[in-house]
Amino acid sequence: MSRSGGGRPDVWFPKGRGVTALVKPLRTNSLRALFGLLVRRPGERAGADDGGDHPLPADRASLPRHVAIIMDGNGRWATGRGLPRLAGHRAGADRAEDIVRAAAEMGIEVVTLYVFSTENWKRPADEVGGLMNLLVEMFERKLDSLIDFGACIRVIGARDNLPPAVVRALTRVEEATRAGNRILANLAINYGGRDELVRAARRLAEEVSRGDLRPGEIDSDTVEARLYTAGVPDPDLLIRTGGEMRVSNFLLWQIAYAEIYVTPVLWPDFTRGELRKAIHEYQRRTRRFGAI
Repeated sequence: MSRSGGGRPDVWFPKGRGVTALVKPLRTNSLRALFGLLVRRPGERAGADDGGDHPLPADRASLPRHVAIIMDGNGRWATGRGLPRLAGHRAGADRAEDIVRAAAEMGIEVVTLYVFSTENWKRPADEVGGLMNLLVEMFERKLDSLIDFGACIRVIGARDNLPPAVVRALTRVEEATRAGNRILANLAINYGGRDELVRAARRLAEEVSRGDLRPGEIDSDTVEARLYTAGVPDPDLLIRTGGEMRVSNFLLWQIAYAEIYVTPVLWPDFTRGELRKAIHEYQRRTRRFGAI
């Protein structure tokens, strides 16, 4: 397998609809729910952005090159505030941008974010539709800042059943940020680890059928070269927010030797300080890759 090589979320409202777009669906505790986006409730986990007691050493060699994140907990975060689930996804989208920036500033080369899985199509149609619209809206809103920051955005996953407007938005952001060299941000959209492996196997079978490849030539390198992440170093650290203890069909091939860090913190509350905690824990571990 190849191993080569902001701050707090703002409140976003749909265009032309203003605050009523967020408040109207709420039947009880509307004011508390609205201001829950802005003010932390008493006793709620702080997750300080300064990193607290988890400063990172100056030695960049001990940093993970590639951090993959399962961004879980948006819906629970919104429900806990009496908000529609989509409000949690909006807050999570803003958090994602901030964490990508923080990772770049720390010296991390690659971040891969699990945005939308192949299994997420099973969710209610209105939530799926809202997520698709949110992807387009967020890319439009964030594109200039991503270019200015120097991020290179790459989308991994199947595009053949995504809405055309989403595909156009993904293509545009990839092309516009292609020259970015500060950090590579892989966005896994309509992504599934098993689906990725099936597609890679199908490509290999087609190449063998055409006579371009002999079965005996297939090894881990030829498989890796046909994955969405070809040419990108495997994740050193896999972070999962929200407390669930599973990998959810994410980067099944690539995380073979990744260190895994699970935190109960919900994704919209996963601050720069929480990222430092995860990296600090990674730096305490000894990676042996099967050796003694």
